[in-house]
Amino acid sequence: MRVVFAGTPEVALPSLRALLDSRHEVLAVLTRPDARAGRGRTLRPSPVSALAHEAGVEVLTPPNARDAGFLARLADLAPDAVPVVAYGHLVPRAALDIPRHGWINLHFSLLPRWRGAAPVQRALIAGDTRTGACAFVLEEGLDTGPIIDSLATDVGDEESAGELLDRLALDGAPVLLRALDALEEGTATFTPQVGEPTHAPKLTRDEARLDWSAPAARLHDLVRGCTPAPGAWTTWSGTPLKVLQTRTCPPGRDADATSTTAPTSLTPGRLRADRSRVLVGTGEGDLELVRVQPQGKKPMAAADWARGARIDGGTFDDE
Repeated sequence: MRVVFAGTPEVALPSLRALLDSRHEVLAVLTRPDARAGRGRTLRPSPVSALAHEAGVEVLTPPNARDAGFLARLADLAPDAVPVVAYGHLVPRAALDIPRHGWINLHFSLLPRWRGAAPVQRALIAGDTRTGACAFVLEEGLDTGPIIDSLATDVGDEESAGELLDRLALDGAPVLLRALDALEEGTATFTPQVGEPTHAPKLTRDEARLDWSAPAARLHDLVRGCTPAPGAWTTWSGTPLKVLQTRTCPPGRDADATSTTAPTSLTPGRLRADRSRVLVGTGEGDLELVRVQPQGKKPMAAADWARGARIDGGTFDDE
């Protein structure tokens, strides 16, 4: 088929590469305009734009998908379908109606669970142990269209949102291709979404703050879901501290990780450290801090931070 690919960030690259290597013809890519980044705040193309330029594919960067010039160009290209991976703008009916087979979106959840901008992050924060990716027909409603193809996968206990998203981006690319192949061959099935939908709005920094009165398992999931962005955080001596990686402590083990006596009994937010391990008390059990990032510094092992900060059994600041 003749397609226009829509996407912006790095997670869209596996699908674009797969399309460029497939029998389908990529007429152009649609991506967000160049954005300022880095310390110099210089304008930089999106990852999708950069790859398209390397491949010699036309790049469309309208301010949004409602732009009249973009709609006219899309109509001129007359694609059979528009595959989408994390484009970043809502698509109006005027654009949805142009391709013969519509816009086919690769979404990183098992719909209708986690409709919205942050499905992987929300799945981890909720403690989901299974998730997946769906190729579905884009509609004007938020991730409401029928599903053409999908995959399901288990979530690792220590997997972060960044790691899981990278894995789903790679594993999801064949799902998107299979959906396009089925549309071309006339064998596609359109399965309505079934079940109670949940929603995945973009995370805010306030949501990423660690409340040490919560159970250790819930805090561990929050850290995983907020890594790498926006980053789970707390405060030490009035200064923000990002918590990048944690580990739940098995019941009945103390801070030396060898004893099987009674569980530790640190109060919420209370710290205890030895040469290689930092524990913090929570509302239910203790949580091990593995990697942290003090404000203005690079990520480091929590034990290194504890030695430098001389925590000496201190307590994280309250809100």
